[in-house]
Amino acid sequence: MKLAGKVALVLGGAKGIGREICFYLTGQDVSVATTYWDWPEESASLVEELTRTGGNHLAMSTDLREPEAVAALFAEIHRKYGRLNILINNIERGGMPVVHGDYTSEQWELELATTLKAKRWAFHHALPLLKKSGDGTVVNITSIAGLVGRSGPAGLIFNDGYSAANRAVGLLTETWARIGAPEVRVNELMLGFFETRHAQGTRGWNLLSTEQRRAITDHILLDRTGRSDEVLKAIRFLLSDADYLTGATLRLDGGYVLGGEKAVPMPTGVV
Repeated sequence: MKLAGKVALVLGGAKGIGREICFYLTGQDVSVATTYWDWPEESASLVEELTRTGGNHLAMSTDLREPEAVAALFAEIHRKYGRLNILINNIERGGMPVVHGDYTSEQWELELATTLKAKRWAFHHALPLLKKSGDGTVVNITSIAGLVGRSGPAGLIFNDGYSAANRAVGLLTETWARIGAPEVRVNELMLGFFETRHAQGTRGWNLLSTEQRRAITDHILLDRTGRSDEVLKAIRFLLSDADYLTGATLRLDGGYVLGGEKAVPMPTGVV
């Protein structure tokens, strides 16, 4: 896919990786629609910066947990653009045990509604527009929490509901790839510990002790957390270069999932 001239929707553009993706795409001459809800200062800054770019962009305050609000968002996209080529399904809310402690029912519902339910309704309303474009692309952004859950050194960062929601999105990625084919490709970008997502720049990371943070990075084969520019490289690949890839998961975690077990030296044997 050549990105210039396309229309993209990036959910959750107010801060973090969602914001980085928004402005990467505007830099590629993509018309970007994005959403915000809470985080008032970051949301105001997003709207101001999008306006300064001078492109044909749209930023809407949308509670993506509400199916009616999602439907209204897509009605506005259809009115403004008449089409959609790219959906970056980035929205999530991950409560951290080190921040929230034991579950309340409200926290559990928030994690499931934002991380799973919102993605489902966004895809549901996006699909007709993506099919119409003939070259639609969906990237579901998830977390390795869906694989490791509340275990090992990550157990202070990944909550149960958030982990379950991310695993469920993996199943939906495969189903949606079947539904979208052949006009729409659907893939999953599964992230490990990144700046502004699970690691530096998050409240939970700053609550961990030096030893607890070191235990996480010791579990990563590449011995460091990831950078946002590395996420953008993966997004570019999935949008522009992965023409024959659908229903797949690209795990970008520096080897965290593999890091719990080391490869032992080959024994000498007995023969």
